[in-house]
Amino acid sequence: MKKISVVTGTRAEYGLLKPLIKSLNDDSDFDLQLMATAMHLSPEYGMTVNEIINDGFPVVKKIECLNDADSAVGVSQSIADALSSFAVAFEEIKPELILILGDRTEMLAVAIAASIANIPIAHIHGGETTEGAYDEGIRHAITKMSYYHFTSTEDYQNRVIQLGENPSRVFNVGAIGLDSIKTLPLLSKEEFEKSINFNLGGKCALITYHPVTLEEATAANQFKSILTSLDSIPGLRMIFTHANSDRDGKVINQMIKEYVNQNNEKAVEFKSLGQLRYLSALQYIDVVVGNSSSGVIEVPYFNIPTINIGDRQKGRVAPNSVLNCMPKEKDILNSLKKALSSDFQESIQSQDQLYGTGNASLKIMNVLKKDNVVNLKKSFFDINLTRR
Repeated sequence: MKKISVVTGTRAEYGLLKPLIKSLNDDSDFDLQLMATAMHLSPEYGMTVNEIINDGFPVVKKIECLNDADSAVGVSQSIADALSSFAVAFEEIKPELILILGDRTEMLAVAIAASIANIPIAHIHGGETTEGAYDEGIRHAITKMSYYHFTSTEDYQNRVIQLGENPSRVFNVGAIGLDSIKTLPLLSKEEFEKSINFNLGGKCALITYHPVTLEEATAANQFKSILTSLDSIPGLRMIFTHANSDRDGKVINQMIKEYVNQNNEKAVEFKSLGQLRYLSALQYIDVVVGNSSSGVIEVPYFNIPTINIGDRQKGRVAPNSVLNCMPKEKDILNSLKKALSSDFQESIQSQDQLYGTGNASLKIMNVLKKDNVVNLKKSFFDINLTRR
């Protein structure tokens, strides 16, 4: 059996990877080595490693790396801790391939440790752009350290090739998050409301907002504008999920707590809804507000509006249901009014789905079954450029 290590550090990332994790776990050709790290192991972020265990997947290594300091120094120290710990872990379990998704800081540490140990990397969701976050540079750095590339659109596939990766190892498989939407039995409205102890009412928004890491100390002011705009919509009910462990994430989470405490008749908060409740919510809410990648990639599958605020996701391919706006009260409020209008909601019901059809896991499994790493000495693939 081929030993494949899958590393996950956040609730959202695990939700995306879960169908692929299950496929690897159930296939006799593979020995799954599942590793949990970062936010999964933090009570502050919901100790979501328990979700993995409750799903029946064995976790071979738990790598703690989060630093309590909500600062640039704290994030860098977390990367250093993760790098050291993953280097030791890989030496112990000796994986033949490491599979990671995205652009989180802990995944940069994983990629560095694997590269130094001559372990090939399969990278999911490369080639994407998020101009407002340092995730942008991390994602492209991981691309250059990876052997296999599984992108979510043809544009992103072309960008990975533009970065010098050989087309024979770059596969456009679609967004892996759509796989769960197609296969997971979602909750009924009554079941969902009971699970969160909250009535959705007439109009309801789901809000997830993360710090824009290439900006300095903007989290509080921007999130205040969001809260003020939400308050301006009469009768709107709100479900908040907490920000991630990026710098200043704790600032946002504290503001959520204070707001919900003062407005508990119309708002609730969760460290993590978990995959089942999150996807179930998308069937019944009226709008998603914030700057999460899910609002651009998974939410449009349900043909509901996303208000994408600020630059954190700037550059991603987005369907018509995504309304981009500045992190200013007037812009957010105007976008809210448009998103909640019946004309706009009707207009997006037949929009094009840009991120595939929900079979990414199958496509990835087919590659992993058929392909073997031949040589980690990669040649830079030069593309022909029209020169002036």
